[in-house]
Amino acid sequence: MTPTGKPIDVLLVEDDPGDELMTREAFEDNKIGNNLHVVRDGEQALDFLYRRGEHADAPQPDLILLDLNLPKYDGRQVLEQIKSDPELSHIPVVVLTTSSAEEDILRSYRLHANAYVTKPVDLDQFIRAVKQIDEFFVQVVRLPTR
Repeated sequence: MTPTGKPIDVLLVEDDPGDELMTREAFEDNKIGNNLHVVRDGEQALDFLYRRGEHADAPQPDLILLDLNLPKYDGRQVLEQIKSDPELSHIPVVVLTTSSAEEDILRSYRLHANAYVTKPVDLDQFIRAVKQIDEFFVQVVRLPTR
């Protein structure tokens, strides 16, 4: 929630059901009152962002948590599309992935990711990481109003 108490819309782009569940648990454990929307691949992410098909009524997210290793379009392609579109480029994108490869980190920042977080394998550390992302991007950073 923002400092004014208004929940924000968070789009989680994640194909791993276990990681989705851990993210949901992190939101619940940390009493994060934001709206979490989940899509499972890059194509669904773009459909959500462009409000196509079953996502025609989707809200524009205030924050995107993006895995890199996705089916259909990978996270790098999704990130490149988001950051090259003037209608979407203002949305903060946090790459949340298992990859700690230097080339993935560098490429993500070159594509204008706002942050790169390697997913901790430990549940408690994962929950802490999601809480810190939420605190930083929702309570510390000022997000653009739509």
